[in-house]
Amino acid sequence: MNNPKKFIKKPVIVEAYQVSEEVKIETLEGRMIASPGDWIVKGIHGEKYPVKPDIFEKTYQPIE
Repeated sequence: MNNPKKFIKKPVIVEAYQVSEEVKIETLEGRMIASPGDWIVKGIHGEKYPVKPDIFEKTYQPIE
């Protein structure tokens, strides 16, 4: 087995907005449904993907 190393993700600034109704979005994995309260995140290559509110809160923080 190889000797695993530890890494930390580089900080990346993304745009996101929260939806108040069910929304269908096209993602790299195909069409997905975002539920009310989910966040739609625009990735560094312009891709969009839904994120559940609890995961969004743990993963992202606003910048001033």
